[in-house]
Amino acid sequence: MNNDNNNQNNHQDSAKAVGLFADKAYEPVRDSEANFKNENVNADTELSLDKPASDDQALSVNTAFNNNVSKKTIASGEALKLAVVGHTNTGKTSLLRTLLRDVYFGEVKNEAATTRHVEQAKLTDSQTSEVLVVLYDTPGLEDASGLMDWLEDNTASRRDGIERLQQFLAADIAQGGNALANNGNNEDYSQEAKVIRQLLASDMAIYVVDAREPVLGKYKDELAILSWAAIPVMPVFNFTDSQDANIDAWQTMLARRNLHISTRFDSVAFEFKDEMRLWQNLATMLTHSEMLEQLMARRTENWAQLYEEANIIIADFLLNVASFVREISEDDDPMPVLAQMQEAVRQSERAMQNSLLNLYKFYDNAVAATPLELQAYQQDPFDPELLKSYGIRTTSGAAAGALLGLGIDAAALGTTLGLGAAIGGIAGGLLSNTSSIADKITGVKRLYIDPATLTLLATRAIDLLTALRHRGHAATDATQLIYSGAKNDADISNNDNLSNDNEESVVTPWPPHKLPSELKKARGKPQWSSLSSGKSEQAQLLRADMAWSLANKLQLYKPER
Repeated sequence: MNNDNNNQNNHQDSAKAVGLFADKAYEPVRDSEANFKNENVNADTELSLDKPASDDQALSVNTAFNNNVSKKTIASGEALKLAVVGHTNTGKTSLLRTLLRDVYFGEVKNEAATTRHVEQAKLTDSQTSEVLVVLYDTPGLEDASGLMDWLEDNTASRRDGIERLQQFLAADIAQGGNALANNGNNEDYSQEAKVIRQLLASDMAIYVVDAREPVLGKYKDELAILSWAAIPVMPVFNFTDSQDANIDAWQTMLARRNLHISTRFDSVAFEFKDEMRLWQNLATMLTHSEMLEQLMARRTENWAQLYEEANIIIADFLLNVASFVREISEDDDPMPVLAQMQEAVRQSERAMQNSLLNLYKFYDNAVAATPLELQAYQQDPFDPELLKSYGIRTTSGAAAGALLGLGIDAAALGTTLGLGAAIGGIAGGLLSNTSSIADKITGVKRLYIDPATLTLLATRAIDLLTALRHRGHAATDATQLIYSGAKNDADISNNDNLSNDNEESVVTPWPPHKLPSELKKARGKPQWSSLSSGKSEQAQLLRADMAWSLANKLQLYKPER
């Protein structure tokens, strides 16, 4: 967390994607670089803004436009050029952030016209670095109804859609700035012009719909104008998790405009299956869909790999804590040692959480809200109330949430070793494990983290992972992390370490008194814990095989829905 200020700089300096992270171009693609320019129109051609253009004028505009736009019909092996278009403030940039797994792409605000220029991003094959899809984030369509009125008044209805759009792009109202001032025209459709230029240079388009919005006339005009570009357009419903979604009304309207293929993709409440459906639906609209098929295959592979890596991170953390042991003499006060061990576990858990955040491309800084801002993930794991909230109960050998003694009864441990009162003051905290009578004879006391706390740490880590896998990178509110299905949706395997024994209200991966065999084994391996030895790399290598084994069991506990 001390590197918060460096995360964004390092991210923006990176030139190549890794895993699901896309290559990005943060500099906007200015209209003058790849789009139609008014100065390229023949100087002898004058376009009247008061009447439709003549055939010769329209031909001149067409020729100028075609000489300056490099659009080609997509062929096999070509990267797909995909324009993301829609009304202002429908979540176009938000959708791209989630598709790119990039909390830094573009600018997201709860206000209209945040995006003022076309911005480009690339989705690449994470293994070959081949560019598969080039995405174009466009400004919002601010006044499609006004533009439609202009097109009806100033272009010939007998012309096809592309010709009419080309004529608009050649007009002063599409240029903005000095062009309007010189002609005394107050109509400014320069933002719409940026969208249309990119649309005509693309292979297909995503039309982003805020599913919470009612179906209004301005949206119908937008779709009419977009249809004139003569490329496939697929509506994508954003913010579908809202109770105010009007998807049925939207689909009725879209069907009347021959738009029968649409999909849902919530950029905040993310579902991987929805993303795959988005790409699949786009692929059905293309003659050559090889690039999208390659993208889907690679993303599915990478998504599964991320899940495996995340479970290994959690398993490694649990083994590190389970093998954590401190020895004190019989006459030593255990309280200072217990407090030190607790603090070491807290720091280790926070490091594990940061590793999960970084793995899924979330960062703890002022730019993007993170799960660490949620109180649920900041609560002290040694708080007895937290144990209760997870339904964790200790076994019959417990005193105030701390198990006492292996091989020695609780009464003897409390009177002979004097630990009962001490541990009772730290509920839900540490296990005093005198593993043999020899330890008692020699006056050695060994302190471990107790099974109830280990179970709590495992449950909380798995819940965090589940939440991250259902959080879109456009989410800006920390409360949007909570995933309602994070608990009670587990398909517990029949493995003896992971069975729920039909206990009421079980929300943990295992009952506290039935730790997985890997964690039990860790009890006798203090060399596995960097918290005990201080040798981080060496300890991690020693527990690596057990981490793989435990990670497989964690995946069985909570499969993706």
